[in-house]
Amino acid sequence: MPTEAKGGYRSVFRDDLFAGERIIVTGGGSGIGRCTAHELASLGAHVIITGRKVEKLEATAAEIAEDGGSVSFHAFDIREEEAVRTAISDMLKDGPVRGLVNNAGGQFPSPLEKISTNGFETVLKSNVVGAFNMSRELVNQSMKDTGGAIVNITADFWRGMPTMGHSGAARAACDNFTKTAAVEWGRFGVRVNSIAPGWVASSGFDTYTDPGVQAILPQLKNFVPLGRIATEAEISSAIVFLMSEGASFISGASLRVDGGGSLFSPFFPPQGAKNSESYQGFHRYVPPRALRTLGEKD
Repeated sequence: MPTEAKGGYRSVFRDDLFAGERIIVTGGGSGIGRCTAHELASLGAHVIITGRKVEKLEATAAEIAEDGGSVSFHAFDIREEEAVRTAISDMLKDGPVRGLVNNAGGQFPSPLEKISTNGFETVLKSNVVGAFNMSRELVNQSMKDTGGAIVNITADFWRGMPTMGHSGAARAACDNFTKTAAVEWGRFGVRVNSIAPGWVASSGFDTYTDPGVQAILPQLKNFVPLGRIATEAEISSAIVFLMSEGASFISGASLRVDGGGSLFSPFFPPQGAKNSESYQGFHRYVPPRALRTLGEKD
């Protein structure tokens, strides 16, 4: 069972796992990034959270500090090469950075024929170009000398992503980037892996404001063999493992954290799941509106 860690986060990992280490989490002001930043800080890391909106970063940083964690933040756009180069340089002034979680991203639901070129390119930049920018700069400026671990966040893109084609293309590209980087940067002692979450009860659900989409969200669990939606903490714990010394010989891997959802088949639809309990280690978790309204716990 998870044990109570510093600051209240109930991590399954020992509370000094990242003591003295500095780790960047992009998109750390909300959702999975916020949860991951909290867990890493509870395990002794100095967490550097990034994003475009200062107010979100300030709020998350205040939470982590209140819980006794060590945190700083930098507001910039990961899609902008020079902004990334400058931000990484500034972060390294306080010491080497051991890890990077490329969590930032975004998309919007739309059939392909209605997505503009600008919209398609924006999602590509958010979900793969940004991860590339951050990774390349950190490797060039620091990790070539120190080694380290990078975890990219992709998605369940394996069978295409209808109504999310721009995101599917970006996530597939990020998965291949992960594998290439693992080969090219292995000689520096840099491990690169990816996490592919399924449906997660995160604040990201609240970005889909269409009533029809909101009505569908609570039903997603019916397409998952385990019969439920993931918690943010379940994604965070997988990220933490890949960042840890326990994963020191894992590189180039794509870890699916989706309850078996990517294996769903109409020939064997979920039969009514039982015995699958959510792990909720995040003491500051707030359910998205669609699930909170209907009383869903996961």
